[in-house]
Amino acid sequence: MELDSTDWALLGALQADANPSNQALAQALGISPPTALRRTRRLRDAGLIARQVALLDEDKIAALQGHGLTAIAEVSLDRQGAEHLDAFERRAVQEAAVAQCWRVAPGPDFILVLRVADMPGYQDVAERLFTQDANVRNVRAFFAVRRAKFETQIPLSRP
Repeated sequence: MELDSTDWALLGALQADANPSNQALAQALGISPPTALRRTRRLRDAGLIARQVALLDEDKIAALQGHGLTAIAEVSLDRQGAEHLDAFERRAVQEAAVAQCWRVAPGPDFILVLRVADMPGYQDVAERLFTQDANVRNVRAFFAVRRAKFETQIPLSRP
């Protein structure tokens, strides 16, 4: 799929704010509303727009709920064969508390971002994912005390 400057502009605008109406988006980019709608659908159908979501303020939600804990865990496995890595990855992504799962190299095999209610919640996840898996060799967990930056936008370079 080839993208032109209008496609790139649409992607940039939508990842900054996916909430504007089709008419507002078209006006901001200097294109007609039918063109904006058609191209946005084409970008979505091509899989370049994976989904549109509302980003909640994690700290404000935690304050309303009276709790909230984010943990970043480095996970190293004993055996790194593809089947072992795939098996752990499948288990991790099925876990509701896992917000992000990254397979990395060099160093640990995985980096997980976990969101749980509190330390007992983390302990429950740790037992399910780490303690009960004989192939997990080492886990280093870090607990977030403050988030200085959180960005969802992908830098777009236009060819």
